Amino acid sequence: MRMRRHNADNHDSSHGIDLAPMLDFVLNLLIFFIITAIFVKELSLMVNRPTDFDSSNSDSKSIQIQILDTGEIFVDNRVVDIRAVRANVERLKALNPEAGTLVIADDDAKTGVIIGVVDQVRLAGVYDITFTTSG
Repeated sequence: MRMRRHNADNHDSSHGIDLAPMLDFVLNLLIFFIITAIFVKELSLMVNRPTDFDSSNSDSKSIQIQILDTGEIFVDNRVVDIRAVRANVERLKALNPEAGTLVIADDDAKTGVIIGVVDQVRLAGVYDITFTTSG
């Protein structure tokens, strides 16, 4: 058997690596990611907390509910349990059917308590709810 010797001068194309398929694949991936990135949109909800509450600007027709950072709830300047919020709001709504509700929450009030109070107010039939904070 005869063995062939490879010379450095012999430039045969069969000895190199063909990069064309890899470049095609990378180009297809690039096109795919560009197209999918256009359709990806982040959904978010921006919430801006209101500034401090000034009682001189409050509407006298509104039902005021204050929530302290300790979890205490005041409806019409009386301490009530969260289960009694609905009954108190219904009573005050019967006195003034045009009234909305003003929820005044401390900066450090628990979100769960605020949501519970708002749920009770909505169950009482009041959907005009305004939020503010007290420092």
